[in-house]
Amino acid sequence: MYHYTDGGLRNVWLKNGYVERNTPYGKTVAFHDFDGLVVAICKALIQKPGRLTGAEFRYIRCALLLSQKSLGKAVGYTEQAVAKWEKTGKVPKAIDVMLRMIFARKNKGDKNVSSMLDMLNELDRISNAKIIVSESRSKWTSKIEDVQVDEEFVEAVEA
Repeated sequence: MYHYTDGGLRNVWLKNGYVERNTPYGKTVAFHDFDGLVVAICKALIQKPGRLTGAEFRYIRCALLLSQKSLGKAVGYTEQAVAKWEKTGKVPKAIDVMLRMIFARKNKGDKNVSSMLDMLNELDRISNAKIIVSESRSKWTSKIEDVQVDEEFVEAVEA
C-alpha cells in the first residue's frame, strides 16, 4: 500500500488506484482519477469521529478551493487565525462542524453551497474591485471591474 501524505495527511493509505515509477530523478507516483481520490479522502475525513487535525482541516479547505483569508472572513476570523488552527490542530468545534457540513452539502450537489463557495473564492478579488453603477430608463444596474489598488492612495485615505 502507498502512504498518501499530500497536504500533511498522516493517516491515509491507498490500496490501489496509483502507479509507482522509477525515473532518473527518483521514484514518482501517478494517481488514477486524482479528483475522485480527493473527494474520497474528504468524505472519509468528514465522517471520522473526533475533531479534525490541522492537516485534515486544511485538506478539506483546499479541496473546497477556499483560501485561509476567504474562510476566515466568512466565519469572522482572520487569515492568521485559520493558519494557526491548521498549524496547531486547535480548530474551534463549530468551525470544524461547519467545514464538514459545507463539504458534505457541496459533494451532494447543493447548488446554493456551490454558489456560496464561488462567492467566497472571489472575496479577495472583489475586495479590490471597482463597482460601476449606472441608471438607464429609471432602472439601476451594477457591475464589478477588477482594478489595481494604488497602495499610496489607500494609505492616504486611511490616514
